[in-house]
Amino acid sequence: MDGPDAAPWTMTGECVIALARRRAAHRSPLPDGLHPVPGPAVVVAESYTRSPVGPYLAFGVAEPARHRGRIGLCFTTVAVNSPDVRVAGRQGWGFPAELGNLGWSSRAGERELVWLERGISIEGRSHRLAWPAVVPMRSLQHLDDGPVVAPGWLRGLVHRAHVEIGVDDEDPLMWLAGRHAGASVSGLRVTMRPARHAEAPLPAPLLGRPNPAPPVPAESSAQT
Repeated sequence: MDGPDAAPWTMTGECVIALARRRAAHRSPLPDGLHPVPGPAVVVAESYTRSPVGPYLAFGVAEPARHRGRIGLCFTTVAVNSPDVRVAGRQGWGFPAELGNLGWSSRAGERELVWLERGISIEGRSHRLAWPAVVPMRSLQHLDDGPVVAPGWLRGLVHRAHVEIGVDDEDPLMWLAGRHAGASVSGLRVTMRPARHAEAPLPAPLLGRPNPAPPVPAESSAQT
């Protein structure tokens, strides 16, 4: 097995993505140093046929968050069916991954993931029309030594989809239940870069101001 230090990780497969509206009462507690940001939660159901640790399934809920000047998504719920992926996700990127009994089915235009212990299902029914897309990702997570930025890329054929999420009545994620706008992605390729400390200063272009010019030596000024 390649450990978390072997990042970047590249995975291929397919997924369903949903945008779920949420109220303030629905916001999950965020790790220390991260603060909530208004906006919908992103729910993902993933089936990977290739990864550094082999095939696996994953379910995740990510919520908008910020750390100082950085805005991204913080995964507050993650379930995977691979112990190796759970360890790598926790140690390498700070994902709160837990082991779950997950099932996946894919048939003409429909993809569904089921998390059996929680009674959660997510089903995407996609349109035939698709377009290629490359999407940058920025996840804000937390490791033992503080907040981290986990960057990555997603690429594939994106199909607009209607996504139906089912959740047991007593589950904390009950607010996700219902129909949502979303997408189904085929030919999925995800690359996760190594996490870096979020305390590092932002590059000058992201701050919107150039680097200051070096000072002119006093002797040169006197000669002119």
